[in-house]
Amino acid sequence: MNWLFLMLAGVVEIAFSQSIKPTQNFTKPLPTLLCFALAAGSVYLLTLAMRSVPVGTAYAVFTGIGAVGAISLGIVVNRDPVSAGRLAALALIVGGIVLARFTTSE
Repeated sequence: MNWLFLMLAGVVEIAFSQSIKPTQNFTKPLPTLLCFALAAGSVYLLTLAMRSVPVGTAYAVFTGIGAVGAISLGIVVNRDPVSAGRLAALALIVGGIVLARFTTSE
């Protein structure tokens, strides 16, 4: 169950990363409120996961999911450049997340 919390924390982290730009440097009240709520939600879910997942593993997986999601959305939504190097980096991060999951005991 704690790994589910960790995966959800990563998904909320992705949403948080995408909510930053619409705040326009935190000058827009509603987008800013949403941004802060997503940040708090992702950290809260992360703390739930840390009940049994080691802190280092949990944080690495959490940030890895956020990074993969943010880069992927950048490519798909914002038309960020795609290169073999970027795709290889994403594959390595995903591989690290999978490896951490299957080699960490709760």
